[in-house]
Amino acid sequence: MTENHSDKPGRLKSLDALRGFDMFFIFGGDSIIITLSVITGWPVMNWLAGQMEHAKWAGFTFYDNIFPLFLFIAGISFPLSFYKRQLADSRRKTYFHIIRRGVILVLLGFVYNGFLGLDFENQRYASVLGRIGLAWMFAALIFINTKRIHRSIIIAVILSGYWLLLATVKSPDAPSGADGYSMTGSIVGYIDRLFLPGQLYLKVHDPEGILSTIPAIATALLGMLTGEFILLKHVKLNGLKKGLILLAAGALLMVIGKIWNLSFPINKNLWTSSFVCYAGGLSVILFSIFYLIIDVWGYSKWAFFFVVIGMNSIVAYLASHFIDFEYTGKAVIGGIIHYFPENWQSLLSIIGTVIIGWCFLYFLFRKKWFLKV
Repeated sequence: MTENHSDKPGRLKSLDALRGFDMFFIFGGDSIIITLSVITGWPVMNWLAGQMEHAKWAGFTFYDNIFPLFLFIAGISFPLSFYKRQLADSRRKTYFHIIRRGVILVLLGFVYNGFLGLDFENQRYASVLGRIGLAWMFAALIFINTKRIHRSIIIAVILSGYWLLLATVKSPDAPSGADGYSMTGSIVGYIDRLFLPGQLYLKVHDPEGILSTIPAIATALLGMLTGEFILLKHVKLNGLKKGLILLAAGALLMVIGKIWNLSFPINKNLWTSSFVCYAGGLSVILFSIFYLIIDVWGYSKWAFFFVVIGMNSIVAYLASHFIDFEYTGKAVIGGIIHYFPENWQSLLSIIGTVIIGWCFLYFLFRKKWFLKV
């Protein structure tokens, strides 16, 4: 039996679709579900609407998985591009590419948070894009300098070490009675207050802060291990078996996360080790489903709507913040909406906003204009 990597790894169509599916909820999908819940009052819609909001502190909702899923997907993409890049680029160029990408994402995060307003005192320097850039960058550097078994060990060390740190070290300025997993009691928030300039997102804590970036590296590494597994060429491993193995692995990770939650709460704000396992497991399951349907069984046409978003995911993220698609949507379909019942007008307005934004991305897609960082 032999085991190696493909010399010419192909593009996983499922990745673009899953990335687009993930971004869809930031692009307006969450508002559609919440508004439908208000209109219909159906219990299932009310439950789904509850999943479209972050847990206030500890706990987990589907919306808490949007961010780690995107980082996980970025991790999957790296082995595919790395093994291809190895054939053409020197080691030095690979390092340059990794570090440049990480830095650009951090800078884009500054811009997203209002850096161009030059109000440095009130600037928030931590960001979603910055977390993706730094966690992906360090994970990629680990990946190219270690063997597969060592990467798994590093993930275990990161998660165990982070658990030990938060379990034994509290913030020096923690209020009486606050535990090490609370907003005011954790060492995570204390490090942010001590070293992060400008403003913190939650005043005394930032969910994309310094210390919690370390376990996020494990999230990216989980994605990279998944991508590497998909690339494996083995006489007994076809696409179907890989997809089913990933489904089982994802379920196991979620179980581990739930068990770990008993002593180390699942918490996106702290990016706890149990959160990494639980969100990572859900991400693996979602990827395996998309992989089986699109790449293994070849059913891809249904996913075109998501692919258009996923092919320009960074543009979609930035555009939803900087471009007023709602204004354009009202200008285009505002007159038609008034012919519908009043309680449906808000839903149609949101759908119109999403359609306008999607048409913008489709225009870029047709022109083959993609922002590649």
